[in-house]
Amino acid sequence: MVSESYTDRELMVAAAAREIDDGDTAFVGMRLPLIAFQVAVSTHASNAISVFESGVMRDEPASDFLHTMCDLPNLDGALSTTSMMDIMSRLQRGDIDVGFLGGAEIDRYGNLNTTRVSSDSGEIRLPGSGGACDIACLSQRTVILMPHEPRRFVEAVTYNTSPGYGDGGNWRARESVPGGGPDTLVTTKATFGFDDRGEMYVDSLHPGVELAEITEDFPWTLKTTAEVTGDTISRTDPPSTTVLELIRKFDPDGFWTR
Repeated sequence: MVSESYTDRELMVAAAAREIDDGDTAFVGMRLPLIAFQVAVSTHASNAISVFESGVMRDEPASDFLHTMCDLPNLDGALSTTSMMDIMSRLQRGDIDVGFLGGAEIDRYGNLNTTRVSSDSGEIRLPGSGGACDIACLSQRTVILMPHEPRRFVEAVTYNTSPGYGDGGNWRARESVPGGGPDTLVTTKATFGFDDRGEMYVDSLHPGVELAEITEDFPWTLKTTAEVTGDTISRTDPPSTTVLELIRKFDPDGFWTR
């Protein structure tokens, strides 16, 4: 059964959870991915494992709400509480099936900027990479989550913190970047894929959103799945009642999702 009432962020969590396959090892970051993994492992991906930059590994939901990956409920019942070195070594070995990322800017080839942006008042310094560049370079595939705001979509990122497909084509192979690159972008209005040249295209529209609302936000001519795969552009499945109940169980006060 589909729920009739949910927030944009709850829909994003549901869409992100679907990107975790059963048996995946997922590199989980902060905010919405914290909840998405717990939903996935509680529903269709019971054999998935999450790893966190802090050194934690889990195969089941946390015992209480998580503000951050370092909260005590994330340690309680963990498979392992190891070191950052161990987790990053797993990335280097190619053990991470899917990594979750966010960004202040994204360009047509999935490159992400979390380092600096320009504004009317001058340059704004952002948190930087943390482990994001490693995740972008070494995961078998990456899933990106961000609010749908026109300022975030640029022809070329101001600073390439976490590379996607560079300038397109075989850029990752030319630059010896071993991971698979961006697979999906989930925003508050739509989901996007990346074609065989690494260029972003609209894959599905969230309920109530029209294509014109999407394309006007991008500084390049945005393709759709119809042009890339021949499939009709679809609607993103909203969260089922069960999934929505899980999201609200894992985020009972809507700290991340309201």
